[in-house]
Amino acid sequence: MEFPLFEEVADLVRTMVPSELGQVRTRSHRRGVKLWFDTDKPGREHYEAQLLSRRHVDGADGTAVEIGFHSEHSDEARNTEVVAALARAESSWRNELGISAELAPFLGAANWRRLSECWIEPDVDDPELAFELAARLVDYVTVLEPLRTDQV
Repeated sequence: MEFPLFEEVADLVRTMVPSELGQVRTRSHRRGVKLWFDTDKPGREHYEAQLLSRRHVDGADGTAVEIGFHSEHSDEARNTEVVAALARAESSWRNELGISAELAPFLGAANWRRLSECWIEPDVDDPELAFELAARLVDYVTVLEPLRTDQV
């Protein structure tokens, strides 16, 4: 299965993220796209949209796409601190991101943390999917990045 989908998401995101947040960097591959700011290499804290096995989400067979923010430090305590700061700011992001945004352990790596949502069985052949993924990823970026740079 071919996935130029995430290359398209990366292209769209770079045009949609407000420039005042910094220089957008992306790395796409056939199963996802990673987004971060200013540095050549992605940091342990970044944004992502990625295909994953649905078993990580609800235990069923199939595919899901996860969209949101990741904290992937090797030190679990640091990941917990990052998410705790986001939890303290929940009143600032909950209305914008909605009830589907979940602060939780990473799907498939219990020591990492995330603030993200999952879409079950996305139609990867839908011509609108790239735009929908990019727009939702930009929602996370524009809501969380100002909070993160001030609080985390």
